[in-house]
Amino acid sequence: MYLERIDSPEDLRALPAEALGPLCDEIRSAILKSSAVVGGHVGPNLSVVELTVALHRVFESPRDKIVFDVSHQTYPHKMLTGRAAAFLDPAHYEDVSGFSSPGESEHDLFAMGHTSTSVSLACGLAAARELAGEKYAVVAVIGDGALSGGLAFEGLDNAASLTSGLIIIVNDNEWSIAPNHGGIYGALAELRATGGASPRNPFTALGLDYRYLEDGHDERALEKALAELAGVDHPVVLHVHTEKGHGYAPALEDPEGWHHAAPFDLSSGSPLSQGGDPDYAQITASFLTERMAGDPGFVAVSAATPYIMGFTPELRARAGRQFVDVGIAEEHAVTYVTGLARAGATPVLGIYSTFLQRAYDELWHDLCLNAARAVILVFGASAYGTTDATHLGFFDIPMLGAMPGLPYLAPTCPEEYLDMLAWALDRAEGPVAIRVPVAGAASRPDFSRPAGGYARGAEVVRRGSRVALLALGDLFPLGEQVADKLAACGIDATLVNPRLATTVDEDLLGRLAAGHDVIVTIEDGVLDGGFGERVARALSCDDVRVRCYGLPRAFADRYDPSALLESCGMTAEGIAADVRVLLGA
Repeated sequence: MYLERIDSPEDLRALPAEALGPLCDEIRSAILKSSAVVGGHVGPNLSVVELTVALHRVFESPRDKIVFDVSHQTYPHKMLTGRAAAFLDPAHYEDVSGFSSPGESEHDLFAMGHTSTSVSLACGLAAARELAGEKYAVVAVIGDGALSGGLAFEGLDNAASLTSGLIIIVNDNEWSIAPNHGGIYGALAELRATGGASPRNPFTALGLDYRYLEDGHDERALEKALAELAGVDHPVVLHVHTEKGHGYAPALEDPEGWHHAAPFDLSSGSPLSQGGDPDYAQITASFLTERMAGDPGFVAVSAATPYIMGFTPELRARAGRQFVDVGIAEEHAVTYVTGLARAGATPVLGIYSTFLQRAYDELWHDLCLNAARAVILVFGASAYGTTDATHLGFFDIPMLGAMPGLPYLAPTCPEEYLDMLAWALDRAEGPVAIRVPVAGAASRPDFSRPAGGYARGAEVVRRGSRVALLALGDLFPLGEQVADKLAACGIDATLVNPRLATTVDEDLLGRLAAGHDVIVTIEDGVLDGGFGERVARALSCDDVRVRCYGLPRAFADRYDPSALLESCGMTAEGIAADVRVLLGA
């Protein structure tokens, strides 16, 4: 095998040209075999194998700077920069991140997992190079899907004004996560159809030099094209046409489904396991499609991740104009639903918590300042969500807690989630956000809506004395377990479902403080600025002890969720033991 002998790009450059085809086959095989065991971004990585080989043949990383946008397509890059064992040896499959990581290698310049950033980063690198009077190449790799993000346009606009060399490679595989949406993709299609000759060229319109390469899986053609650009003294775009999932039939048949795959059977592509917890994507899709049928002004909106709301291609086709995918454009998505609401439509935006962070200003200035009647469904807001440092989603409560006029609901079960969603859609004023459960909380068939709705007011599920447990959303079952542990020790705890993540029920807290010695908060989010802090502040003048459990303000990376919670003392046994100490029991 060639791949086993490559410890650095220098080893790659020493290979004869005839070895490159077999090497690319080995890289694809390693991507598939390792991803079949641990999961991974299959489609994007299969798309860039030849491109990555060519990049490292022409440019001398780390002296030359190569920036991969999003970086979920860096598996081949990692294999060629000394980390092949992490894809070849099952004992080392978990050794590297799924994204670029400077802590792993000097060849990884940035930790990054959100799109549309590479061109801006490359502009900064090029400017710093000029300030230092140094000479090296700066290369930005950006996918066609990432071009829909506003930051990509800002970066390209700035790049056009540079007076030194910058190479921008547009890896065009005709896909975002889901199908591309937006006017730029018509222009890209015309460029592909004309071999780059179409006058409808968004890159030259900005003042950028432009080149086109049709076969992005011809390593020799790629190497030749890159070599011609190696000494360029101005910004230039190399538009490369590739195929998402290239070389693996299941990924070619379903590019959307194979953007990221859980462990699968390599021969068939079938997933190895089926989830048994409540499927909140399917629950959401069922509710929203029914709502669409009865309300022609109802619109579901996605920012390139329709699957989180359960909207399969079939459901999207059935919804027609009532389902809108704005592409990888989270800022636009939030402001778009604000406009929909102002014109009388009823919009629901489904978005990952980690990506909602990108739209902070739009949430504040557009949605909340204008009190738009829109519902934001926040997915993956949990320690049980994505576990890479690049994709953490549990910083949502402090962020949304700073938004005036935005109730943030935290349901504890499927029934409560659907009822909160219905209530939010029927609410006459202002926006509502809902923290969609992640951890698979058990069904509560006896659930019923509180008389006053969800604008305020927590639910007392069990009444006890001495200690009150306020367990938020996903971690309500943990609160139940703590209450059971305490009961076994003769301590009858009050158990509360807070319902709201960013607002406290001060009347209830006052009653709890008067009748209990200890109040415990449990939340699946960072403590700093979180729900527990709000409770502690509200009780600061009361004669009651408050103990808050939550996550640290840190970039946890590739962690086991249960282990992370345990490290924070967030187990039923640990919390119950702490409570007994606080009570002197």
